Amino acid sequence: MSDSDKQQDLDTFPKLLQHNATRFANVPSIREKEYGIWQTWTWAEAAEEIKAFANGLATHGFGRGDKLFIIGSNRPRMYWAMCAAQSLGGIPVPTYQDAVVEELTYVVDHAEVKYAIAEDQEQVDKLLQVNELGASIEMIIYDDSRGLGDYDAEYIFSFENIQASGVEFCNKSPTFFEDQIALGSGDDVAVLLYTSGTTGQPKGVILSHAGLIFGSERVATLESLTEKDSVMAYLPMAWVVDHFLCYTLAYCAAYCVCCPENQDTLLQDKKEIGPSFHFTSPRVLEAQRTDILTRMEDAAGIKRKLFNYFIDHASRVGISIHSGEKVSLIDRLLYFLGEIYAYGPLRNNLGYSKTRITWTAGEAIGPDMFDFYRSIGINLKQVYGQTEAGPFLTAHQSGGVRSDTVGVPLADVDVKIDEHGEVIFRSPGAFREYYKDPEATRKSKNADGWILTGDAGLFDHDGQLKIIDRIKDVGTMSNGSLFAPKFIENKLKFFAHILEVVTFGDQRDRVTALINIDLVAVGSWAERRNIAYASYQDLASRPEVYSMVQESIEQVNIDLSRDESLANSQITRFVILHKELDADDGELTRTRKVRRRIIHERYAELIEALYNPEISRIQVETDVVFEDGRKGIISGNLKIRDVKIFQTTQKTG
Repeated sequence: MSDSDKQQDLDTFPKLLQHNATRFANVPSIREKEYGIWQTWTWAEAAEEIKAFANGLATHGFGRGDKLFIIGSNRPRMYWAMCAAQSLGGIPVPTYQDAVVEELTYVVDHAEVKYAIAEDQEQVDKLLQVNELGASIEMIIYDDSRGLGDYDAEYIFSFENIQASGVEFCNKSPTFFEDQIALGSGDDVAVLLYTSGTTGQPKGVILSHAGLIFGSERVATLESLTEKDSVMAYLPMAWVVDHFLCYTLAYCAAYCVCCPENQDTLLQDKKEIGPSFHFTSPRVLEAQRTDILTRMEDAAGIKRKLFNYFIDHASRVGISIHSGEKVSLIDRLLYFLGEIYAYGPLRNNLGYSKTRITWTAGEAIGPDMFDFYRSIGINLKQVYGQTEAGPFLTAHQSGGVRSDTVGVPLADVDVKIDEHGEVIFRSPGAFREYYKDPEATRKSKNADGWILTGDAGLFDHDGQLKIIDRIKDVGTMSNGSLFAPKFIENKLKFFAHILEVVTFGDQRDRVTALINIDLVAVGSWAERRNIAYASYQDLASRPEVYSMVQESIEQVNIDLSRDESLANSQITRFVILHKELDADDGELTRTRKVRRRIIHERYAELIEALYNPEISRIQVETDVVFEDGRKGIISGNLKIRDVKIFQTTQKTG
């Protein structure tokens, strides 16, 4: 059989499953930690699980074109359900496990879902509420049976029950599963993923088997991924990155996907597994660094001084050493000692002891944060893409890693900058269309087939792509100066005590900011100084906290003053919000991206107060949704503080 014929045979994920179950029959496919014990399924065993479940679905009428709604944490059965649906010509529709009922109802209705699989009682309850609101889910399948013994709805089934009916069906129709897989083709819809909805209702992105396999093969080749590698499955299953890393790329490279016991044990589970290939978001990197610095503040004096010394040394020479550049013998020896006493133990504590590649994407990461991790020996690379790209367009190549870029285009992917400064692309991995939204599809693709990303960017002299900001967010100040909010916000989020920042300045004469403090970092800082507080709101209002945040902003202002194009973007006033920005309140997406339009609307009065020099305090009331679903109001009398700005240090003209 020729390579082209073989490739044609492996044009869907169920076909790749069959291939892996034969070629890598005894190779671990997926692991799950339960009750403290890791359980492993080989590719051959996973194929049998998927076959039984697919046949069971078929006995309940699931067929070509049907959607399988998936909600829950990263569990083997949830991933198996995806392949089972695809094997029958169906379409998996994963969603965010922390989504509220209203969000679920929109997706269920929009995707015309009739079948659903839920992880546990919590998710089943939400689906039942979705039906009460008028949806028509005809079948709900659950993985974890705890708490579901008394549920008597006729359309609720256990995963085991579906598999049992599938085994019985297979005895009568032994080739049905294989026959259904053979009917599939690369042009079939592989998955329906919904965007995060930063500007409105989420859009359903249709991705094909062939498109996702295209991207997976390029990444597997780029990073030399094989069946010997492993990844941690901990990102939301509805996010295209998790779908790519823990499903499509896993099937193409045949590596092992490891599911942690829960989010609370993730770090320990990661340390036990030591994944060779890892993906992490800037938000996680920020949280990890905050935790590191917070714990070191509580460490014994000599340990803290030793740690700080070696971290400072790594910041000076670490990247040069790992890039193969010339570094003095003394600096190399000191770095070697740092490897023994600081960097090695730190990587091990973070679960990177066996990790050879770490990718980050999803949100811009500050250069300082990026350099911090690379300087201590973590091979961190930036990649760039979006759901519509399926998902990656560019990646750092080994030997060409830089903190201010997101790498070069992947093989056979065309990326360019249009006349408006927007990044646009063409790729065999690109999405087909937005589900039931031809108008949005038309706006996203131009007449020549180029897809608009919505990001402002440029290529540097090395052909590496730089992302400046979202096109809609890049603005111009009243004096004509550039205003790039994300760039400023990322600089501030490098400080451990700052969790979130939203800056304002478009069409204004100066820049102002809303700040969220990091409760863990600032709480630890306050306790060491015997500063009492009762809540986030109480701590955020403390003058000592305001002074600490002000100092950080002024450090950023000094950096901005050194860049002539951004010197006018220095922050002049700020306020620390009385509550954390929250996805349940609509202020963030489920992937933790700021919904700027919502922020502008919700905090309009506060934003205007930031631009009124006569206002130094303002009373605000904000609608919130509590963890138990109740709605309420949080109010606060917020202090607005002025910040020092600095003269540009670069010559003009």
